[in-house]
Amino acid sequence: MSRRLAVAAILALSLSLALGLGLGGCDGGSRPAPAPATPGKAVTGIEAHLKATPSRVLAAVRKRGVLVCGVNPGLPGFAYPDLRGVWRGFDIDICRAVAAAVLGDATKVRFVPIGGQDRFGALRRGEIDILSRNTSWSFSRDVGLGLDFAATTYFDGQGFLAPKALGLASAEELSGARICVQAGASSQGNLADFFRARGLAYKPVVVATEAEARRLYENDGCDVFTADISALAGSRSVLNNPGAHVILPEVISKEPLGPVVRQNDGAWADIVRWTVYATILGEELGLTSKTVTRARETATDPQTRRLLGVDGDYGAMLGLSRDWAFQVIRQVGAYDEVFRRDVGADSPLKLDRGLNALWNAPKPGLLYAPPLR
Repeated sequence: MSRRLAVAAILALSLSLALGLGLGGCDGGSRPAPAPATPGKAVTGIEAHLKATPSRVLAAVRKRGVLVCGVNPGLPGFAYPDLRGVWRGFDIDICRAVAAAVLGDATKVRFVPIGGQDRFGALRRGEIDILSRNTSWSFSRDVGLGLDFAATTYFDGQGFLAPKALGLASAEELSGARICVQAGASSQGNLADFFRARGLAYKPVVVATEAEARRLYENDGCDVFTADISALAGSRSVLNNPGAHVILPEVISKEPLGPVVRQNDGAWADIVRWTVYATILGEELGLTSKTVTRARETATDPQTRRLLGVDGDYGAMLGLSRDWAFQVIRQVGAYDEVFRRDVGADSPLKLDRGLNALWNAPKPGLLYAPPLR
């Protein structure tokens, strides 16, 4: 190598070292080196950089020490006080799951019975933290009311309950019928659409509550009762002779039901959404309230370990404890447990999973949760 080339190489090396030292000192040396991942705690790129967005509702719930949940005053299978005054049902368990996630205790819920026509007003006024009241997700409600539907917990559709003695095979035989329907519910508009599209006449018997519609129907105040099929199954289960009534085969609408929150607190919507997803993921991973404690100690599957807080601290991104999802499943159950207990095989309603089966079930449904990663 010539002397000129040797000098050039030395100068280039010096310049490179100087630039490296200068860039390294731009932040005054305050940036710490990334901490190595410790065994049992998988740190992902996202987890390493994202922090929880503060939630006003979460802060209020924790300060109060109880979750305030708006529910149906009485719908068998979904929300009803038992003979001892204890609230039970599918929508009740969604509230309990959120309480388990945010407070660590599924019993710390105050249930507020709310009529159908005032449910959104009560939520907007801040009288409740969450509305879990067999409420359908629709465009006008989502966009026009300043509210957010956190997730779909039950895929439903509107149908018709009729006396078996009428011998009806189809809702299209209902021309001229008196039909009980609840005021202010999406069922009222769906009913009008169904008959208008077919050029059929009918007489709406509009009542304030589902309970009133049920009483009128049973006492011949109307010929047929229309509502979501899950609500009709619940109503039928408490009639004097449930076997004397049938749900007609037509499903005349899409009714995705789920919890509702105010639109001005996205972090709270995330908490409610991922609480629902935790129950679904729990079922996907084969977890139950009885097995989840053991699974947290023995699981080797990365998805299970993340969900239960063994690997990573995903709860921190929601402002929750590391074991938030573990508490949901341990205290309330995975989705299949909740469904079976409240509206499925172990309940008076005996509803099939149908659309509410997992996406990868032998008979696939629509139930699907995004991955926790």
